[in-house]
Amino acid sequence: MQSPFEALKARSAEDWQGYCEHRFVRELAAGTLPEAAFRHYLKQDYLFLVQFARAWGLAVYKSRDLAEIRQGLEALKAIVDVEIGLHVRYCATWGIDEAELAGLPESRATLAYTRYVLDAGMSGDLLDLHVALAPCIIGYAEIVRWLLSQPFTRTAGNPYGDWIEMYAGEEYQTAVASELAWLNQRLSQVDETRLDRLSVVFRDATRLEADFWQMGLDLS
Repeated sequence: MQSPFEALKARSAEDWQGYCEHRFVRELAAGTLPEAAFRHYLKQDYLFLVQFARAWGLAVYKSRDLAEIRQGLEALKAIVDVEIGLHVRYCATWGIDEAELAGLPESRATLAYTRYVLDAGMSGDLLDLHVALAPCIIGYAEIVRWLLSQPFTRTAGNPYGDWIEMYAGEEYQTAVASELAWLNQRLSQVDETRLDRLSVVFRDATRLEADFWQMGLDLS
């Protein structure tokens, strides 16, 4: 029997596959992705993380009990105190310093997805926000698991191997499992009408995440 999240995902199966198996991640796994594409993605991903932190701040505001407040606060602190710092240090290994990152303009793809997530949270409730964030949080974990099962994936000597290793790591996969458990519990309580609305949020967020990959290839 499908979990509630798997059932939600199945409603956007084609879009989800297009996102998870995008040419950007295929080439990244094969080590053939142009360096300029990856560097552009890295820069925009820094800006994405800043907006991601705002989304978790919104999650705290949208929370209705102390457990939800703590969940949102822990996620916010993890991004601000840990993830952004890790990303800055990783960018430095590619010759991109923090001053450059801080002065970057947001690409159209970055603007579109991050503002969509924030709008979903502002106009909806905490579940709407989590569903809008799910393609990023859960998608990255699923993508690397899929990549590691593919014959074209090259780990040894791959300049992007650290990226795959980061999201395949136990710490990230454990965090995703916790998010999945929360989503499954909440989605199991909604009726069909509510699920239809959430499906639209999930579909649109998935498409916008795919556009984020495409941004790296298009360099705009």
